[in-house]
Amino acid sequence: MASEYTDHQTVRMTEAEEYDVVVLGAGPVGENVADRVRAAGLSCAVVESELVGGECSYWACMPSKALLRPVVARAEARRVPGLRQSVQGPLDAEAVLAHRDDYTSHWKDDGQVEWLDGIGVHLYRGHGRLYGTRKVSVTSPEGEHHVLTARHAVAVCTGSRAQLPDLPGLADVNPWTSREATSAKEVPGRLVVVGGGVVAVEMATAWQALGSRVAVLVRGEGLLPKMEPFAGELVADALCEAGAELRTHTSVTDVVRHTGTGALTVSVRGPEGDERLEADEILFATGRAPRTDDIGLDTIGLDPGSWLPVDDSCRVEGSDWLYAVGDVNHRALLTHQGKYQARISGAAIAARAAGVPVLESDPWGAHAATADHAAVPQVVFTDPEAASVGLTLAEAEATGRRVRAVDYDMSGVAGAGLYADGYRGRARMVVDEDRRVLLGVTFVGPGVGELIHSATVAVAGEVPLERLWHAVPSYPTISEVWLRLLETYRG
Repeated sequence: MASEYTDHQTVRMTEAEEYDVVVLGAGPVGENVADRVRAAGLSCAVVESELVGGECSYWACMPSKALLRPVVARAEARRVPGLRQSVQGPLDAEAVLAHRDDYTSHWKDDGQVEWLDGIGVHLYRGHGRLYGTRKVSVTSPEGEHHVLTARHAVAVCTGSRAQLPDLPGLADVNPWTSREATSAKEVPGRLVVVGGGVVAVEMATAWQALGSRVAVLVRGEGLLPKMEPFAGELVADALCEAGAELRTHTSVTDVVRHTGTGALTVSVRGPEGDERLEADEILFATGRAPRTDDIGLDTIGLDPGSWLPVDDSCRVEGSDWLYAVGDVNHRALLTHQGKYQARISGAAIAARAAGVPVLESDPWGAHAATADHAAVPQVVFTDPEAASVGLTLAEAEATGRRVRAVDYDMSGVAGAGLYADGYRGRARMVVDEDRRVLLGVTFVGPGVGELIHSATVAVAGEVPLERLWHAVPSYPTISEVWLRLLETYRG
């Protein structure tokens, strides 16, 4: 096997390095698994090679939203009579970046480490690899070696990483991935964004507002392809109105960084043929890959670098001790869904450790991650925001159900007009006509991110439309769109 250990006798094991549960990865998912098993009275060790708190705390959710909040707040203030004249100037980029740095704790994890210590979790810093059944080897930055034994379970919570396209010489030009885009110390004069998903549109929104000249290159039809088509259309319109350039059906064929100036020449192929764009930085937001390539999967008969399929307790298929929680199981690559899975898997690990069967006899669903299948919520923090939960119309139709989409122009809601002059937005609910429940809901418009949990409750709870009719929205709020959607459905 490919490991720094070739002989079991070369590794010194002690009784202190045996735990009930060993967790690989101390991001939000790993932290929550550890929290749940400790709450159940199990001993736990966590292995982390970078910062405790993981991608979300330092290179994804927190820094990206810290960058975007001033952008969205200014845009919304400019739509409010009596306020718009006060916010016509540029953003203070230095202050925005400093605010971002505060929210990442300046890339220090002291607080997160203190929290782990407070709940009685032993932290091993270093690179962790599976080392056969229920064992994890750890190599510290100082070269110290440990082998941890798990009495009950090992949970792989190593997350995912940005995936770069296979372009010759791309690594030599030091392109941005999501990490560089959220942690950059200066505003690039010209930024090319490759991709049309969530990272692409959020970072294009942020850096355009902070002063970059942004060009977004999309291989397909448009933006946000996993949401309802109107979501991508409304976000695209806003980006272009803000000054960004959007090119669809366009791919990158070559990138060159020039010695001396540091500038980039980006060769692209689009509907008009081959062209060259000049830029200072290029961000590739072109997908994610599992961080499982060097965690010892080969020592237990699994393929390094693969996603890990799991059952509804997040236990790896074919194993009675290995769990894969969060991005690595490829169910829903979202922090909140990973934390949800962590709560489920932590409860399942604790139940099995106590000899209690799970999944087969679990009336409360405490051990089964069912919300991963059809009730996954997501918010895209652009201007306008896009928020969705459950299935799109196309996805629902593909299941063979008899479905109906109900749309409503959100500018017709009284609360929307008060929220902003010229409010532009759209709502859709996808109805299962036979069961008369919601399969999916999408909102696009300023401030809709706070609406999506009501939709999540309706979809996850399979609330009958007849009962939703009696959930009365407060007036005048944007939530009144629920009443308008139901009125439209009833005709």
